[in-house]
Amino acid sequence: MSSAETLAPASDARAERRAKRIAKNLTAFSKQHGGSADAVVEYVGRVATRIVLVGADGSWGDQVAPSYAVGRRAAELAGLTLHDSFEGELALKVRTGPYEWKRMAGIQL
Repeated sequence: MSSAETLAPASDARAERRAKRIAKNLTAFSKQHGGSADAVVEYVGRVATRIVLVGADGSWGDQVAPSYAVGRRAAELAGLTLHDSFEGELALKVRTGPYEWKRMAGIQL
């Protein structure tokens, strides 16, 4: 058995623990914002993935995961509705507040 084969189960176990830890945060967000949430898992770069969340009440947030697989697994464990992209009906659910509008206006100045 090669060293890569012996390391794979440990690596898989570590990824599952990370996904479970992240899922706790995703579940907490969901509970705080209407009891359910939608999510999109997006690549940020080589070493990170962003989970964009939209709660049932329109609040939004995000969580960073170390890989796409971990991010997707965390969203599944949290029972989120997964979408392929942040478009259409999902984007329409987002409720922006004064903070977001101020930030967006500040970027344009």
